Amino acid sequence: MDGQVIGQCQQRHTHLEWLKFLKQIDRKTPKDKTLHLIADNYATHKHPFVQEWLAKHPRFNMHFKPTLASWLNMVERFFHSISTDRLERGIFRSVPELITAIEEYINVHNQNPKPFVWTAKTNDIL
Repeated sequence: MDGQVIGQCQQRHTHLEWLKFLKQIDRKTPKDKTLHLIADNYATHKHPFVQEWLAKHPRFNMHFKPTLASWLNMVERFFHSISTDRLERGIFRSVPELITAIEEYINVHNQNPKPFVWTAKTNDIL
């Protein structure tokens, strides 16, 4: 991946919204690419309807991180960036204003995307 972010704001986080997001990822990524998604163990990510959809889309490979290991999930690094660079300084009078700020941040990021790369050595982490 080139560091571009695919994002989607939803009011809820049920299996239906997760499926909608997976379908968005499917549409926005080249069909010949194998995708590896790292997720937490939230039940939404493992719902039977999600498992059924994933079985029909074998290019999607789900990896579930251990509890309390957010550092394994690079999206957490992006969440940190958006929080410190945009959201902490913002004043949002409504949810739509907040969503607009998030979408604008992603659009600016995607104009010059850079992949997040681990810099720590395995021995340092252990």
